[in-house]
Amino acid sequence: MPGPFGLKTSWSIRPGFRGRRVGDIFRLVANICSVIGLIDWLRLFVVPCGSVYFAGHLSGQVSSGELRIAAPYNIVHRGERLLSHHDAGRAPGIDLLRALAIAAVMLYHISSHGIALPAFVEHGWMGVDLFFVLSGYLIGWQVLREYARGAAPRWRRFMLSRAFRILPAYYTVLALYLLMPVLLPQWREGGDLQAPWKFLTFTLNLHPEWERGTAYSHAWSLCVEEHFYLLFPVVAWSIAARSRGWLVAALAAGIVAVGMALRAWLWSHQVAPYLDAGDTATAMRQFIATIYNPTWSRLDGLLAGVMLSAVRAFRPAWWERLMCRAWLFLPLGAAIVAGCTRMQPVSATGAVFLFPVVALGCACLVVGAASPRTWLGRQHLPGVRPLAVLAFSLYLTHKAVYAALDTALPDVGRQAPASALLIYASVSVAVAALLYLAVERPGLRLRDRWLRRPLTVASRYRCADEQSSG
Repeated sequence: MPGPFGLKTSWSIRPGFRGRRVGDIFRLVANICSVIGLIDWLRLFVVPCGSVYFAGHLSGQVSSGELRIAAPYNIVHRGERLLSHHDAGRAPGIDLLRALAIAAVMLYHISSHGIALPAFVEHGWMGVDLFFVLSGYLIGWQVLREYARGAAPRWRRFMLSRAFRILPAYYTVLALYLLMPVLLPQWREGGDLQAPWKFLTFTLNLHPEWERGTAYSHAWSLCVEEHFYLLFPVVAWSIAARSRGWLVAALAAGIVAVGMALRAWLWSHQVAPYLDAGDTATAMRQFIATIYNPTWSRLDGLLAGVMLSAVRAFRPAWWERLMCRAWLFLPLGAAIVAGCTRMQPVSATGAVFLFPVVALGCACLVVGAASPRTWLGRQHLPGVRPLAVLAFSLYLTHKAVYAALDTALPDVGRQAPASALLIYASVSVAVAALLYLAVERPGLRLRDRWLRRPLTVASRYRCADEQSSG
């Protein structure tokens, strides 16, 4: 009977495979999943591969070189409730894009751990760009709708909200990165950790030193997000202050053009000379440090999302027309993203044009997924919501989990790649769920309590004025 990733529910393990250790890992993951109700996550991978009937209770058994797994569905709904913070108002299509983005990033990173995967996985870095577009759209909508109602956004609340959302889980994982080499010297994720102050101040992506080590290097995208939060008040005011749509469009086009010109200059002066000299390794480091990571080179996705939110807030008739034709944007966005896979990122053309085109394709996908008139925009697909809820914790922890599993199971990727893929993904989800339940969700609840504190008299009058003017 077909199982996850199109495999049978029984896998033959080659001689020499550490079956007992894999069995212990599966049993551990099974127990964690039974507690937090993550069986529905497995269905996310089962659905595309075929119909699967799980019976009995979840168990991982390795005996005589054979692994058998069975799973119930009676804990799915309890698990979804545990992994949800605010269910009301969640858009199924946006959750789907968030789940696809984190899955793409995880597959992209796992391909460097000795697990053979299809060639298209090497383009999984685009999942980060999809995250950027989603952030720009969702954060932009929260703020710009206040301007559209004639109210002034409360920036202090906005900054506190983002701090409670990002900092607890981010700093917890940073602390683990600092402690793990002391507790487990044999554990290494990307070598040494760069200076902690770069992570504490979210400046890692501005002056990285990847030759010293790439541990927790994926935090660069969080640095971009934090810089966006700091710059967004100016951007939002600029959009709200210009009532004419063509002025806003011209401003956005100017930002994109400046970014393209900057990347062209950086390519010709920082990357191309090393390629011409045949020093590919240095050229790649320079490309990542000067073009791929810095905030000033990666504003295209965030800007695309903000522009979508601006249309929704200030041109509701235009937005309604987009929603009515959203079914056109899904295939259009998919075609643009697929076309981007034909462009080499580390090239003069890719360095200049690839990021804006990927942002355009992801923005089309967001339009299609945000509309309840499309099937993806209104259907709650199995496993999508838990994966979307865990996306941030997964992003923070998955590379550390991969490194730990490399140490615990050094041969699994080579000897049984399909089983290794399931092990790495399952343990990553279990660890992310623990981080979410122990740190991220309490931080969100603390944020809600903090922001719901009794208002002062002046604040109450201001809120009343905002409501009456809206």
